[in-house]
Amino acid sequence: MHQCRRGWKRTWPPPAPRSTAQRGTDGLCRIARITIYEKDTLVPVLPGTRLAVDPADLAGYRPSARFLAWYLNRKGYTVSDHHPGDDQPDAVAGQYRTEHTWLHHSFPWHPGRPSKGTALMSRLALVTGATSGIGKAFAQRLAADGYDLIVVGRNTDRLEEVAAAHTGVKVRTVATDLSTDIGVDTVAEICAAEPLTMLVNNAGVAHYMPLAQLPADKARELLHVKVVAPTMLTRAAVAGMQERGDGQIINVAGMIAFSGPADKSVMPRRAVYAGSLAHLVAMSQTLSAELEDTGVQVQVLCPGVVATEFHTRQGLDLSAVPRMSAEDVVTAGLRGLELGEVVCAPGVEDAGLLDAVFKADLAAFGGQSPELASRYRGR
Repeated sequence: MHQCRRGWKRTWPPPAPRSTAQRGTDGLCRIARITIYEKDTLVPVLPGTRLAVDPADLAGYRPSARFLAWYLNRKGYTVSDHHPGDDQPDAVAGQYRTEHTWLHHSFPWHPGRPSKGTALMSRLALVTGATSGIGKAFAQRLAADGYDLIVVGRNTDRLEEVAAAHTGVKVRTVATDLSTDIGVDTVAEICAAEPLTMLVNNAGVAHYMPLAQLPADKARELLHVKVVAPTMLTRAAVAGMQERGDGQIINVAGMIAFSGPADKSVMPRRAVYAGSLAHLVAMSQTLSAELEDTGVQVQVLCPGVVATEFHTRQGLDLSAVPRMSAEDVVTAGLRGLELGEVVCAPGVEDAGLLDAVFKADLAAFGGQSPELASRYRGR
């Protein structure tokens, strides 16, 4: 896998990997071009100097340039993007600049397994709906990539099976029901308290049926799991991610989010389900813009039909329908993060189709006027 450096802005293609000697080892960090000033002075530490970092301070964090600046500033250093040869530093004691791109100026982050000899801080991911389907595939992939896990689900036995399958990393199980306020609040508290590197809002229920036939309790369950839970968990996690200057949020939706204009021939009917997924698309897009230049990345993952237990639980037999594997969905989501995609559609080959949808949305949004449209006049 290639080396992917995370920072304020994402670029593609990524720069070539650096050697272990360039990265630094044994809890040390090699600084490439930003300038570190000695405590309470404007005497610069030479670029390339290896600075000791207390692992206890950084436990659970994936290094980013902004986090490095915050950490060193807290320790009494001054951090600037001043380079050798410049006349004046860009920062004074006790301050560091937050508007500059420091993408290539600090530690690397590797999306795969750490190389031997590479000092990488621990990464922590929380995955909801982690006992089956896409959620389980995310847990497997992230554990293989070295993430510690917090796995959330309703079935205690299945959660324990997930934990037992990943002994190489730390796994915390949380048995709770996200269709309830107590369940959402329980997981939201964890999202706010833990230094999450990644949040995967995957839990879901479908309840495919026309709105008039949808029992109130099932409608409430669907909205809680697919709207309230991801919204509140994201809200709880995002503040800490912003403070650390690093984090990734994946909201698992589906291509049904784009099915609203379809006519009545499209079956089964699923107005509430489609609406809940459309909420995830709009929220993720808007939140991504809101978090621009903070180091926090947001993605909404929109697969088509996936080979999981999801439809079987709804009494639907889709065995004859071509379906994507959950593992491929996860591959697309993680690759989409590397590409900087906000909306990731694993089964759509022509990304221009998505671009056309978004351009049409913005054209309609920009075409509004305080004047009544002519087609509504004359009565």
